[in-house]
Amino acid sequence: MNTTTSAGSLADRPVHRRSFLGMVAAGAAVVGVPSLLTGCGTSDAPAAAPGAVPSGDVLPTYVPIDYVEPDFPSVNGSTPGYATLPAELVRSVPEAPGSGATFTAMTPLWGTIPPTKGNQYYEAVNGILGSSIEFRITDGNTYGDKLATVLASAKDVPDWVCVPTWNIPPRFGSEIVPNIFQDLTDHLGGDAVKEYPNLANIPTDAWRFCVFNGRLYGLPFPGETITDATFVRTDVLDELGITLDVRNGQDLLDLAAELTGGGRWGAEDLWNTSATIHAVPPKWRLDGDRLVHRVETEEYRAALAWNAELFASGAVHPDAVADQQGEAKTRFQSGTSLLMSDGLGGWHEALRDNLASNPGFWQQPLDPFAADGGTPVLWKGNPANIFSFLKRSDDEERIRELLALANVLAAPFGTTEFDLVQNGVEGVHYTKGEGGVPVPTALAATELQPTYMFLVDGPIANTRVQYPGYVEASSTWQQKAAEFVTDPLFYAQQIVEPAQFASIGQPFVDLEKDISRGRKSLDDLDAAVETWRSAGGEELRSFYQEILDAQ
Repeated sequence: MNTTTSAGSLADRPVHRRSFLGMVAAGAAVVGVPSLLTGCGTSDAPAAAPGAVPSGDVLPTYVPIDYVEPDFPSVNGSTPGYATLPAELVRSVPEAPGSGATFTAMTPLWGTIPPTKGNQYYEAVNGILGSSIEFRITDGNTYGDKLATVLASAKDVPDWVCVPTWNIPPRFGSEIVPNIFQDLTDHLGGDAVKEYPNLANIPTDAWRFCVFNGRLYGLPFPGETITDATFVRTDVLDELGITLDVRNGQDLLDLAAELTGGGRWGAEDLWNTSATIHAVPPKWRLDGDRLVHRVETEEYRAALAWNAELFASGAVHPDAVADQQGEAKTRFQSGTSLLMSDGLGGWHEALRDNLASNPGFWQQPLDPFAADGGTPVLWKGNPANIFSFLKRSDDEERIRELLALANVLAAPFGTTEFDLVQNGVEGVHYTKGEGGVPVPTALAATELQPTYMFLVDGPIANTRVQYPGYVEASSTWQQKAAEFVTDPLFYAQQIVEPAQFASIGQPFVDLEKDISRGRKSLDDLDAAVETWRSAGGEELRSFYQEILDAQ
């Protein structure tokens, strides 16, 4: 009884797969982006309620390591920033821990699959591991289908399996995890993780998301605490002589109207912005002792009304009105629209794509604000959107070796292991440019594709020093925004909804578009909520209430 909330229903705010894929999309090598930073038998695993809060001896003890002091330290979970790359690196695992064995691993890739034979990148990374990882790579766009097939058959399951949260198959937590994958609780829970210092360096919230049925099974690819923002083309505003001062929802409507004209439009569809500034909960909220779904809240209604007002003002680009969202970034980056909701990863992607042709290009997130001018609320994003699992085995030494390899791959920024996994071999896959920034060689595009990172990754670090001013601007914005970060209800818990609820939320996705564009009204929202309740919403509420009561 376990899809994650990302795979759930009911107009849930989605996992930002596109933003994540922006880090690894289009076959782009990791080089030059230093912080790429995502029928079964019965089980003998201890029983626990789905979504149960793990006990202290299940979660690994957090033991932070700083090989390099950040210039912009983490504040309340914000991503630490490093304005320069270290001249000297530390090897965090002095001796390769592997036995010389070969292990298979299944991972996705949104790009060209690299050669396995004669690949100097694989040879180098396997060299510091001391054992070889043989990748079975599948196109990321069809990975979910392949993953479901492999796990459903329970045959020929690789030793190490990457599972993006948006690809979680049915019955994953209740049947697949305890019957196919290794329970890591005794190996990593509590102080046991200290045998693997780089794994102990991963923040607790990321581990919490790897717990199923009260036991630790997954290895995380940590996500960022703050995932989204509303961006504005401040370079264009400077040209227009417009001072940015947005403190409430009306200010943003006024700015969008002011920016519209002369072949420009003020905004793209700002639905995500509206949900944020109106503090719409990601899924559930507790009002007294009653669970209330986001679509039932006054905040959701107010967010729809605000976005409808934005569209009615004429400030939204006509292509966005026509729901042509695929080109939103192109319009924004070309300057034909000047406000856009996006994942934080879109910031450095835009700099990557535009600075060469437009050195003055700059976009900036608006400082957090509430629609009514009060205290803003920023809901934490998933602490991990990708994790991996080890195939279940009675061979304890085999599991210990795989965890030792994971400890190498989780090495943080400032280590030789991190540098090698991210950038490859100096002189082969990259050369050092100004400030020590890795500059990829032609071979990197062929050999070095994201693979090891999908098995486990260390804490996120912002080290994109190749974009002047970016690390400081991004890190200081996150530090400021982190003041308003709040845990949503059921935060960081693996709760997989029963399959019968998978589609009852789709009408709200369509309704959000229709109400925003004036095709339907808030009266239609009332009817949709009543339909949702009778179509399974009340049962779903009871499902979550049982989880809440068990906690």
